[in-house]
Amino acid sequence: MGVFAQLLTQARQKGGSFWVLIDPDARQDHQLAHFVKMICQQQVDAILVGGSLILGAYFQEALQTVRANSTVPVILFPGSVSQVTNKADAVLFISLISGRNPAFLFGEHVIAAPIIRELGIEPISTGYMLFESGRTTTAEFMSNTRPLPINKPEIAMAHALAAQYLGMSTVYLEAGSGADRPVPNEIVQAVSQYVQIPLIVGGGIRTPEEARAKVEAGATFVVTGNVLEDDSQLEKVAEFARAIHCREHL
Repeated sequence: MGVFAQLLTQARQKGGSFWVLIDPDARQDHQLAHFVKMICQQQVDAILVGGSLILGAYFQEALQTVRANSTVPVILFPGSVSQVTNKADAVLFISLISGRNPAFLFGEHVIAAPIIRELGIEPISTGYMLFESGRTTTAEFMSNTRPLPINKPEIAMAHALAAQYLGMSTVYLEAGSGADRPVPNEIVQAVSQYVQIPLIVGGGIRTPEEARAKVEAGATFVVTGNVLEDDSQLEKVAEFARAIHCREHL
């Protein structure tokens, strides 16, 4: 069974799947190893590594540290082809379907596809949808695309359905790293009821209660990132896991 199929099966059994996004710039090597071990012990289901902009030159080394210390699948969340490597179990093969920048709709993919095939890592075809979040996020700036409005669920629904009809495995509803507010529950619910493929939801989710609400609205996979970069918040990892694994804690 592939990585994505395995995670999807687990999500259906637990009620939802908890993913943590790691920005390699945010933690040094010794801190990174400890962080990965800790979150795996507290029922994280998968780890995403990457971002729209990586400043350090140690991405490969950081990814190797993550994989060496992880007991769950490690998935690349690449902002560019330069972040594609075999030091992961799978890669989100992302098309930024909310934008109209051809490089991120299809152009970069032509370059990345042969590399992914050669490396032998599992591609997870993902329709990436960026939403308004109250501030200009790195993803919005670097991709030079406009985010989707949060008060027009029909626009989000149409984009997600197009992704499904194009054969994508999942859609990622994203508010962006450090967003002031997450994707509204109303949007998540509208999209989840309109399409048959699973939803990943991330960006701006700061509390276990918000994470649980995303699952109840229809998210299959919930991603947290910035909220766990502050060590004082690490005690919340188990709380996030319990909230997202709602079927296990009825």
